[in-house]
Amino acid sequence: MLIAFFGLPLAALLLARDGHQVGLAVLCRPDAVGRRRLVRLLGSARVCQKGDLAEDALAARIAELRPDLIVSWFWTARLPRRVIGLARLGGIGAHPSLLPRHRGPDPYFAAIDQGDRETGVTIHRIDAEYDTGAILDQRRLPIDPRWSAWQLARRLDRPSLALLRDVVGRLARGEPLPGAPQDERFATWAAEPDADACEIRWSSDTEPLLRRIRALCPAPGAFTDIGGEIVTILTARAAPTYPRALAPGEATVIDGVAVVRTADHAVELLAGERDGQPLDRAALASLVARAREKVIG
Repeated sequence: MLIAFFGLPLAALLLARDGHQVGLAVLCRPDAVGRRRLVRLLGSARVCQKGDLAEDALAARIAELRPDLIVSWFWTARLPRRVIGLARLGGIGAHPSLLPRHRGPDPYFAAIDQGDRETGVTIHRIDAEYDTGAILDQRRLPIDPRWSAWQLARRLDRPSLALLRDVVGRLARGEPLPGAPQDERFATWAAEPDADACEIRWSSDTEPLLRRIRALCPAPGAFTDIGGEIVTILTARAAPTYPRALAPGEATVIDGVAVVRTADHAVELLAGERDGQPLDRAALASLVARAREKVIG
């Protein structure tokens, strides 16, 4: 199987190990793990970076290569439809959600923030619009309610790669994979969280607030104002106890831990950062103590 690959190097290396010929690899990040190994394997002429080729030049390169299949794994831009059409079998991509749920750039954030009990990976045909092509196969994964977005992403890497390799192998063997159209009734969009989504709302209930902190960890991070300083909160948990006199957003220190009142309960602040420097629970408690229990957020 002759492949034109787009995305992160690890998938291209594994597909090559499976015996497929990677005729061109366009990488989305210059610092991606595996880039040097891929260059050694394929030669520098067959590896380039996103942005190195304009659309016309890319189309010409793919037309000259005449690949059997275009494969995308963590590619962060729309592939032109005319480029996809140059491959004999079209293009396939891996998306880290159970499509059509959580189409878009940040399904990790969406799955945790919305309290999903499971997610997964979908291998789908590449179509004109993001993440809308026919579903070729899926693999499901239960979500541990303690996971951050980073932990969820890492847990999905292995099944994503395994399923991608499996589908490419089946296509190479000529197995029929017609795909199932996505049901638009269940489609949701997973946008990248903006600054408003990242600001902690202490007037929220505890459970959705804690989900939001995990969903934004480690980047871009959920932030709040403590005594006039912007602090990113990376880890928090429901407080076992808190003074009932506190209003939502008011904070105090209990047994050396910062406690902030929410709409229905309170949370303990366990880890964070300020200006890129880590803050442990003692440092966060010190900030709250200096703020003299003023309203934060």
